[in-house]
Amino acid sequence: MPENAPKPAALRIVAAVILGIFVGFFIFFGLALIIGAFNNSMGMNIPVSTQVAEDVLSAVLLVVIIMCCITFFCWKVWTSPPTTPEFEIPETIDKF
Repeated sequence: MPENAPKPAALRIVAAVILGIFVGFFIFFGLALIIGAFNNSMGMNIPVSTQVAEDVLSAVLLVVIIMCCITFFCWKVWTSPPTTPEFEIPETIDKF
């Protein structure tokens, strides 16, 4: 990363945290759905479900996935430069 790179704005960090929470929830529920389908088809007893309040393993998995997503999106915001629009300002305005 360049030494003179600007630090990201607080709004971009907040957006990365919110996006990490939403994406983490979706990944967790998708993973729980896949594990649940695998449990039903194979007859196994893997204790991961979408009932986070009743199952400690599910709650821990949810927190780990959300923290990983937040960390990833904050890293992406921190390492990518902010976008700046490229406007060409005319030097003189021609009058008709």
